[in-house]
Amino acid sequence: MNNMADVESVFINGSIAEIGDLYRKRRTSVAEAVKWYLARVEWLGHLNAVRELSGTALDDAKHADESLARGGDTGPLHGIPVFLKDNIFVSGLRASAGVKALADFRPARDASLVTRLRAAGAIILGKTNLTEFADYVSDVMPSEFSGAGGVVKNPHGIRYDRGQGSSVGSAAAVAASLAPFAIGSETQNSIQTPASYSSVVGYKSTTGLVSRAGVVPLVPSQDSPGPLARSIADAALVGSILAGADPRDSWTLLHTQSASPDAARRVNLGGIRIGVPRRQMAARADFADLMPLFEAALSKLSAAGAKIIDPCDLASAEQLQEVRSSVFRTEFKAALKALLEDNGAPSGMGSLADIIAWNAKHPDAVPYGQPLLLAAQEAGSLSDPTYRADRARDIALSIDGGIRAAIAMHDVDVLIAPMGAAAKCTGKAGAPVLAIPAGMGSAGTPFGITLFCNPGGDAKLLAIGGAIEGVLDGRQLPKL
Repeated sequence: MNNMADVESVFINGSIAEIGDLYRKRRTSVAEAVKWYLARVEWLGHLNAVRELSGTALDDAKHADESLARGGDTGPLHGIPVFLKDNIFVSGLRASAGVKALADFRPARDASLVTRLRAAGAIILGKTNLTEFADYVSDVMPSEFSGAGGVVKNPHGIRYDRGQGSSVGSAAAVAASLAPFAIGSETQNSIQTPASYSSVVGYKSTTGLVSRAGVVPLVPSQDSPGPLARSIADAALVGSILAGADPRDSWTLLHTQSASPDAARRVNLGGIRIGVPRRQMAARADFADLMPLFEAALSKLSAAGAKIIDPCDLASAEQLQEVRSSVFRTEFKAALKALLEDNGAPSGMGSLADIIAWNAKHPDAVPYGQPLLLAAQEAGSLSDPTYRADRARDIALSIDGGIRAAIAMHDVDVLIAPMGAAAKCTGKAGAPVLAIPAGMGSAGTPFGITLFCNPGGDAKLLAIGGAIEGVLDGRQLPKL
């Protein structure tokens, strides 16, 4: 592999290991790779996936090359470029969370996960656009939009429409090969669904495995940052680097185990039992058009030796789908206030009320209105009995009567659903989720399956997901 065309092929669709191999065999340099990706960002600027570029990326790349030349190899992420969702703090770069009122907020300190990425040698290219406040502004706003960043375009030529998750810029960046991987975040839906609609892998770990310190919150009891990547092996590798105890996020002190970077290469499908929740998930009317693709995926898995348990329904399926909870609005209001106060009221915004008032004076910034923000402002405190009861009910329906009950009742290893059909359940449960590309619909819409299991089952999920990925071989590159 000596000519530029071969090197570019790896930049476009190669694994993290393959890009690193180019560096170590001196077939290209980190600086050349970073220049190539930055040029591609400029070429595909119309996608509007990128919010801001780092002014130090090229210098960081040169330092990585110098370190490698001296034998200072930091490991598999050494010199690998990455984009970060614009709700993740990177010192000196904006962290607007898509909010125009916070468009000029530049935090002084990196998020804990950014510190871990830098220590592993990754090169921060910049920030990606996201749905404003992780899609908690208006219940009619499309996922493609934010007041600070505008409209993100899906590289596959379709829209990121309503309810398709907030990590749209990160998903688009990976789909368009603007970087080998990107970091998004998920509360409920926001990694798995944009990954599915972009034909990339998405991994949301068990809530608490990855520190949320320095990430603009939505619902702390559900929030989890995670990678969007080209393969499950890459997602597992990045996930293993992101995970770890952090005194800045006490939840991480309760989780002492995470998946190893090679978890995705440890099993074959023979004898693996995969459950299919139909009621209120795969059988929902809004997924009817995708059923032929879903059934084809199940057939492939069965032919590869997996035991498909169908149906494998959640006992709480109907209650969970219908439940309305105060958890989102209560936690969001409290957590946002704490973050703004901790950062000195950036742009004069010290609370949700301040942002609501700013939006009211600048209605062009919120063309879809702000009803969800207004509802959150009216929410009670975290000590409110209604909130406590709602959170307990969420856990009972999503875990005890949901994922855990279905897995135990049918003795399955993992559960499978089309696209983001399981997002409400996995979000409330804080359960790990893998989005795996599984082909393309006749209308040119990427299709993916989501794999999920009990909280804490990340290693098993990644191992089985790696085997499923090999059978489905469903990733589709966009025609750019």
